[in-house]
Amino acid sequence: MAASTYARLGPSAALKALPRLPTPAYVYDLAEVRRNHALLRAALPEGTGLYYSLKANPHPGIGRVLAEGGARAEVCSSGELAAALDAGWTGAQMLYTGPGKRDAEIRTALRHGVRQFSVDSPHALDQLDRLAAETGVSAAALLRVNDDHPAPGQGLAMTGVSSQFGADLAWVLAEPERFAGRPRVELAGLHLYMGTNLTAVDALLGQFAHALASSRKVADALAAHGVRLRILDLGGGFGAPFARAGANADLTALRAPLTALLDADAPGWRDGTPEVMFESGRYLVGTSGTLLCTVLDVKRSQGKDVVVLESGINHLGGNSGLRRLPPLTPQLLHDGEPGEPMLDALVAGPLCTPLDTWSRNAALPALRPGDVVGVPNVGAYGLSASLIGFLGHPLPAEVVIDGDRPAVPATCTRLVLNRTTVSLQE
Repeated sequence: MAASTYARLGPSAALKALPRLPTPAYVYDLAEVRRNHALLRAALPEGTGLYYSLKANPHPGIGRVLAEGGARAEVCSSGELAAALDAGWTGAQMLYTGPGKRDAEIRTALRHGVRQFSVDSPHALDQLDRLAAETGVSAAALLRVNDDHPAPGQGLAMTGVSSQFGADLAWVLAEPERFAGRPRVELAGLHLYMGTNLTAVDALLGQFAHALASSRKVADALAAHGVRLRILDLGGGFGAPFARAGANADLTALRAPLTALLDADAPGWRDGTPEVMFESGRYLVGTSGTLLCTVLDVKRSQGKDVVVLESGINHLGGNSGLRRLPPLTPQLLHDGEPGEPMLDALVAGPLCTPLDTWSRNAALPALRPGDVVGVPNVGAYGLSASLIGFLGHPLPAEVVIDGDRPAVPATCTRLVLNRTTVSLQE
């Protein structure tokens, strides 16, 4: 971490909440979630829909704000289903995704009113048909398509490679009859997700154009088998800063060309046929979260400054268990004074392994045990994407504040500690 990446934490809402809160703590500002939702809605064509991907952050307080704002929920496990229900979504407002689903979780989803499922193969269609019949209901499927070629400018490739996600485009075009509906399952739409963490309008537009071109081919092939698609989920991949200071990219320039693209390639979408949907996780909630943690020790070792924090890869792994490359090096913010002596520090967490390291060359002020540092923009893929089970350290608190309601003191917000809700009092 270069010296220029160090910044002061300053009088943020997170630090104001600190005096009466335990650390470590993830602090989520609902006002930022509302702002991000409004920004993304302004970037998407009017009349399209938006799913919130709970994998980014399943906290029900965050979900409640997005549900109230009109977003639907995209879930991929029974745990996320429960979180979405707790946030106020109904099963009818959810899309259940994932490349492999157990019978038990599909039954649970159906019994809670979920009727839309993303499927990845003929077997998945058969499975959903069988379980819908057992449950005495009918369901709708969105066929996920793995395009033959990746779209340009992707962050993490989600298509055009061998994948558990979706049926290969060539397979669907060669055997469309295998992907038609079933007695209890309507093949209602397509699910195309090309890539993730894109921050450039041109890259986003390119992937949506690619997805629409493929959707036309699939729609034509399925039409010969009586399938009329009424839902088109184009995914998302809207990027956001992670564990570094910064703001979401302004994507409003996307709306006009994307609207024109839909007019050309998805005739009827303005009348809802097909209904066009997008998905987002990190763009909606990433900048809403700050991880606050206390310095446990500061020392010199082999000529190197060493700062040991109470949080490490167990609390902010950044999907470290998923071979994240490059390694995560969070930016540390501190409420120190300018001009303080600087450390060239190895920053480590409390785990009993040398792998629990955030940085080996962090430029930091002269921290002392008991000081508090913050990691910005970790509202997405923070706590729930980390190695929280490793070595059994307590989970951080999760604190919800609302910058749109400054008259409400932080001590009156809700604290979710180890997934148990506790009310804070003065």
